[in-house]
This record gives sequence, C-alpha cells and structure tokens, in this order.
Amino acid sequence: MATPPSLRIESLKTALDAAEIGQHPVEVHGALVGLICGGVEQTGDLWIKPLFDLMNDGQPLPTALHQLVCELFQDSVARLSDFDFGFMPLLPEEEEPLSHRVEALSLWTQSFLTGIAIIQPKLNNASAEVREVIKDLADIAQVEFDVTDDEESETAYIELLEFVRIAAILCYSEFGPEPSHEESDDAAVIH
Repeated sequence: MATPPSLRIESLKTALDAAEIGQHPVEVHGALVGLICGGVEQTGDLWIKPLFDLMNDGQPLPTALHQLVCELFQDSVARLSDFDFGFMPLLPEEEEPLSHRVEALSLWTQSFLTGIAIIQPKLNNASAEVREVIKDLADIAQVEFDVTDDEESETAYIELLEFVRIAAILCYSEFGPEPSHEESDDAAVIH
C-alpha cells in the first residue's frame, strides 16, 4: 500500500510549520504510532487528546493540520492492523544523507516511546519480549554516532529500521485492540 502524497514528510512539515508547531514530522508520527501501539482507544476521536497533549500542549490544531493528522492516524492503524499493508515508520527517503535518516530514526523512536508510555502506564507488566524490545528501543533512541555514507553503515541503518518497525508491530499486537473474530464466529454457527 503506497503512502498517499498528503501523508508524506513534506506535507506534514508544511502543515506543522504553518501552524507554528515546532515538531519534526517524524516526531509526530512516532508519538502517534506510540499511542496506537500502546492501545489508545481507536473509535471516535478519543485518541486526539493525548496526541494534542504531546504535539501542542493540549491545544486544538488548525483545521488543515487536524485533518492531516486524522488521515495519518487512519493510515497508521490500517498498516499496523493488517500485516499485508506494510507498516513503516514515517522517515526521510533513502536519497537523504544517512546521518539525517539516523537522526530521524532516533527522533521517531524517542517519540514512539513517549507515546506508548503515556497511553500504556503498565509497561512493566508487559510480556518479557515486549519489555526487552522497549529496552532496546530506548537504546536506539539514544543513538549518537558519526555516520559515514558507506555500505556497512547503510546496512546497519536498515537493520535498525527493521527492528524498530517489527518492535512497533509487536507492541501493537500486545496492547492494541483484539483482532476481530466476526468471520470465525459466523463460520462456527451451525443452523
């Protein structure tokens, strides 16, 4: 599933700048995905308040940015809930210098951890696997190193990105809504 043009970093950055919100698009997406993966209520607009708290000190967003964030929420939920849609953190394209992509991955991960911690205060009660993943994500969020644009560094970045992607999916599977069993329930009914 291709990312709609309206949900690309450039579109989100333009809307954030117009609203004078000093966050990078990767931070907004990271926090949003953290909230989703932490189990924020997905029905209605109950997810908006915790995001507004993180993005804009609890203040409403201008209409254009609000609409864009709602689209980003729907897109992220769809990608997380259906493995075939291919969830991926919203990060700079591979044409960007590797140092920018590494910094963006660190920012995304920091924001993801903030989002998940706000909505899921019982992280200590999570499965051992999720607790380990959260610990590893905290290490990735603190990553600070000089990156050279070589194949070895690119491979290391791709491995980190894949780990972060799978970690988000794992957290969603643990804290997110229960999968719908309507089809299997209907099949089990014998008339």
